[in-house]
Amino acid sequence: MQRYVLLLWLLVIAVTTNAQQYKLKTIPTGNNATYRGLSVAADDAVWVSGSKGWVGRSVNSGDSWVFGQVSGYEHCDFRTVYGLDSNNAVIANAGSPAYILRTSDGGKSWKKVYENKDNAAFIDGTDFWNRKRGMMHGDPINGRMLLLHTRNGGKTWKEKGQRPKMKEGEASFAASGTSIRCLRQSTIVVASGGVVANLYLSRNGGRRWRTIPTPMVAGSTSTGIYTLMPVVSRWRWVIAGGDYKNDTASANNCYYTHNKGKIWTAPEHSTLGYRECLTVIDDERPAKKSKTRTMIAVGPTGMDISANDGVDWQPLNDEKGYHVIKSSNDQQNLFAAGSNGQLAVISKNK
Repeated sequence: MQRYVLLLWLLVIAVTTNAQQYKLKTIPTGNNATYRGLSVAADDAVWVSGSKGWVGRSVNSGDSWVFGQVSGYEHCDFRTVYGLDSNNAVIANAGSPAYILRTSDGGKSWKKVYENKDNAAFIDGTDFWNRKRGMMHGDPINGRMLLLHTRNGGKTWKEKGQRPKMKEGEASFAASGTSIRCLRQSTIVVASGGVVANLYLSRNGGRRWRTIPTPMVAGSTSTGIYTLMPVVSRWRWVIAGGDYKNDTASANNCYYTHNKGKIWTAPEHSTLGYRECLTVIDDERPAKKSKTRTMIAVGPTGMDISANDGVDWQPLNDEKGYHVIKSSNDQQNLFAAGSNGQLAVISKNK
């Protein structure tokens, strides 16, 4: 018992010390859009997208920004963005008609590359394997998940023929665009919520799918998995979410698995409220599989940090209103975006 208490105390000290290493600096955006789309491209360009057609871009790792509304789409809520580099990016709105737009000139102009006028069309998020191949997913149409793929960097999008069948009342969330992950060369994982909270797994680019149940809180339109993150390998995952109508509840809103979802475990100390986005800070692959990584979870009621792959969490800060967070490529800074035009850079104290 004394050894267990000592180890737990050392863990709390480590996580608390880790939390004290970070400081948050707000970035003025000049607008009151709600930003839920956030992407860091390979050349350190940072893209954000949000409501009222607003899109922002930085080409110097967040030191300076340019914001603008996409002409003709000022009514759209662009909750999904993926930056391929400083000039090329794709954005998608939440709602019907569903649009995917692409820019090749740094956001000066946008071209519509996909449109779906079905009343049920609702795009939830996107991820790419590389600069050419990517996937985008949305709420079910006629009982099956909306699933799109591109092989040319988002210039064209086609609907997948093999789409997972979902239960009535089941869908995904477009809270941060991180309910889909493309892993290795052909693995896809998609999270859902509503009446059930499942993961949908394909290991062959979406040709066949397997459903993985999770113990995440479910049963209503506001509950389920909002974000997922693989750690160390494609079979070690952390999921987070909860109930956005009960956003301070800390029970049944975060789980981890080390065995392909066969067993899910709740952290002994969970996040302080429902969370919409997860990101890994030290993203380099560890030399040993036993080495753990540091993660950040973000939601409207605050941010949490885990020093051990989501096994335990401690508060990072009580900043309110943030929905999405991503790490810079050098792992030195974090970018967070949220409601009322909120944008911030979180950096390590020197």
